[in-house]
Amino acid sequence: MPSFTPQPSIILVRPQMGENIGAAARGMWNFGLDRMRVVAPRDGWPSQRAVAMASGAGRLLDEAGHFDTVADAIGDSHFVFATTARGRGLTKPIYSPEAAMALAAKKIRAGQTVSVMFGPERAGLENDDVSQANAIISVPVNPEFPSLNLAQCVLLVAYEWRRASETIQGEVMEMAKTEWAQTVEVEKLAEHFEQRLDEAGFFFPEAKAAGMKTNLRNLWSRMPLTRSDVQTFHGMLRQLLRQKS
Repeated sequence: MPSFTPQPSIILVRPQMGENIGAAARGMWNFGLDRMRVVAPRDGWPSQRAVAMASGAGRLLDEAGHFDTVADAIGDSHFVFATTARGRGLTKPIYSPEAAMALAAKKIRAGQTVSVMFGPERAGLENDDVSQANAIISVPVNPEFPSLNLAQCVLLVAYEWRRASETIQGEVMEMAKTEWAQTVEVEKLAEHFEQRLDEAGFFFPEAKAAGMKTNLRNLWSRMPLTRSDVQTFHGMLRQLLRQKS
């Protein structure tokens, strides 16, 4: 059975190739989605080609709902998005994938069910399909080449769902067996450099020495040093002195 994790249902309307259904399942599972519904697939259901392409996401296909019509597939939904790359001449709100999944997350948190429809590979959803949706998702693609592969489009929406429903860290620092240096450790490093540079006659002329030392201290304070970095700098200075002697 599909998980109880609150999430939208992904509805593939009249998909033409089993390989694309399988690839869509993989894209869904990459981002934690496992509720697939398939409407009138061209080559029948179940599809061995879809299973082969799905690889580790095969259970999504085993548990996928199979429907004859769009109306049946979306009947239990409170809100339905239709994905399309072209204008339809229908008066409907149009969302980017990011904004659509933010709205989906809000509605699902409020206890509503949400579905996202994707059309067949050749021409996408028909107007009769889109007319049954509450809103449209339009991907800001290159207007000279707007066609997206079915699985690519599912993957893109699934990614935006993950962003909208999870706390995603935009940047993470990987600490390689070390930790950030404490202020006192950076201060000791600054003193070591200052001492060696003073011995080498770097702070010249004397009238500018104080300002030069302040600039160096400011440089060290701006650098995000780890304890490993500090040890490396100390080692470099010691080695330079050994070479000199």
